[in-house]
Amino acid sequence: MELILSNSPAKLTLGPACQPELTLRFNLTKLTLDPTHQPEVTLSPRLAELTLDSTCHPEMTLRPDPAELNLDPRHQPEETPLPSLAELTLEPVHCRPELLDACADLINDQWPRSRASRLHSLGQSSDAFPLCLMLLSPGLTPEAAPIVVGHARLSRVLDLPQSLLVETVVVARAFRGRGFGRRLMEGLEVFARDRGFRRLHLTTHDQLYFYAHLGYQLGEPVQGLVFTSQRLPSTLLRAFPRAPSSRPSYKVPSLTAQAAPRGPKGPPLPPPPPLPQPTSPSSPVGPLPQSLLETQYQDLRGCPIFWMEKNI
Repeated sequence: MELILSNSPAKLTLGPACQPELTLRFNLTKLTLDPTHQPEVTLSPRLAELTLDSTCHPEMTLRPDPAELNLDPRHQPEETPLPSLAELTLEPVHCRPELLDACADLINDQWPRSRASRLHSLGQSSDAFPLCLMLLSPGLTPEAAPIVVGHARLSRVLDLPQSLLVETVVVARAFRGRGFGRRLMEGLEVFARDRGFRRLHLTTHDQLYFYAHLGYQLGEPVQGLVFTSQRLPSTLLRAFPRAPSSRPSYKVPSLTAQAAPRGPKGPPLPPPPPLPQPTSPSSPVGPLPQSLLETQYQDLRGCPIFWMEKNI
């Protein structure tokens, strides 16, 4: 049964012969159209007529399906509680293949890319490096799969056997600013140190202070290896192109005294006057503000990038 109240005609008459009864009930927090509740306001056949003013909405439809509008904040769905930092674990993605899709979604949310390409890249993770690590939180129930909270990729560095390059560091948006990024980086350092590595390298565009608080310092560019194999000699690996240095090459002029050039005839020419002593500007006291920090390195898109490193 469906009851439609409209402004044409302008009057709806409910005579005694009308069998159905419309009940509207409400309290301070609920508007209920459920016939199983106790009546509070009743429109019955004893009401001779119901007049609708022309200013009413063109049509209002009431259906007998049970419906409820709940405005009570005590009954609103609660937010999912954040996991404790002590509950987080760090696992290689190739050890949890069932989480590949969730990890790809996490990374693509920050850096959109073809899903097939992202899954292929994650599928290259292995103990021989490059290796993708996931920061995992326990599922909402004991039977549920873990939640992928963060991700980082580790690659070996050319000519630096005790170094690793950290890339694709990301934390899920809902968990940012709550210590999960620090937990990811600290766990990553333990993971690398337990496997004999002693230095980490990374790049950043805008998280300079975050990594500085973790002990990272400005460093030099390094070349990460996209794959490694014990069957490949180091001489072959060195044949891969290195990261181009953006420093301009120039020759420092020698300031040592040179023999005065002799003319074709006559006595030798007098030596040139001594060069003025360079004056070093006074260095500012304290660290430079971030707005004054500059870098000479750029990424493939031409954006400024900072190289950082840390001994672990």
